[in-house]
Amino acid sequence: MSSSHITANKSLKVGLVQQSVNSNDKNENWEKSANAVRKLATDGCECILLQELHSTLYFCQDENVDAFDLAEPIPGAATEFFGKLAQELNIVLVTSLFEKRASGLYHNTAVVFDRSSAIAGKYRKMHIPDDPGFYEKFYFTPGDMGFEPIQTSVGKLGVLVCWDQWYPEAARLMAMAGADILFYPTAIGWDKNDDASEQARQQDAWQVIQRAHAVANSVPVVVANRVGFEASPIKNDPGIQFWGHSFIAGPQGELLAQASSNNEENLMVELDMTRTENVKRIWPYFRDRRIDAYDELTKRWRD
Repeated sequence: MSSSHITANKSLKVGLVQQSVNSNDKNENWEKSANAVRKLATDGCECILLQELHSTLYFCQDENVDAFDLAEPIPGAATEFFGKLAQELNIVLVTSLFEKRASGLYHNTAVVFDRSSAIAGKYRKMHIPDDPGFYEKFYFTPGDMGFEPIQTSVGKLGVLVCWDQWYPEAARLMAMAGADILFYPTAIGWDKNDDASEQARQQDAWQVIQRAHAVANSVPVVVANRVGFEASPIKNDPGIQFWGHSFIAGPQGELLAQASSNNEENLMVELDMTRTENVKRIWPYFRDRRIDAYDELTKRWRD
């Protein structure tokens, strides 16, 4: 089905789940997510986003080879569980999993289901951070599937993952490939060593950059982040206070819904896709791009 379906329908109820994770009990965490998804579906939500790596605790706070045991193949137990959920509720569901592709080869992978237990598509995280508390380069091989939207019954979904959200190039390439909406499953929080003003600046920058992707590409943006404190396995390390604040923004970056910094919450918004189309006509960014002058964007730096 083409992306014209989403415009023809004129509106689409999209939602997200913001939750805490307290253990590595996958079955418990899956059921918790499923209960929240069911509530959204009962309210008429057709397309639902779960946060990054929702099956387990955020294991990237240190470098531990035992953490690779948390990964699983795709397809596997997680895709079987969430595929059945999507089919049961007749929804489009965006999940986020630690993929074991082969021995010694792992990815941070989003998997999409389209009203069916079958996998509609997947995306492997392209930008991999390596910072104190976020040692993701130890675990994840950079994605090799490019920036390709996933076709579903509600349109083309431009699914990106966490650190990808800081890169306008990723959002632009998804939009250029016809993404109707951008989705960002996320796990980001505060370092408790930072003072309140620095924490506020970081959180504000995080939201502003993603709202800017909505503006620059005239598409809605849906962002699901973790919430709650997760202790670090490293002695004397402060751990991470995930800052929540999941949100949904419209095609001009306008905030349509926003969660708190400390509560588990579901958000749902009815997007007016006719208005999204009109915004694209009124603000013709793609028409006026100077593609003849952008060659140097593919360089690391202009020396």
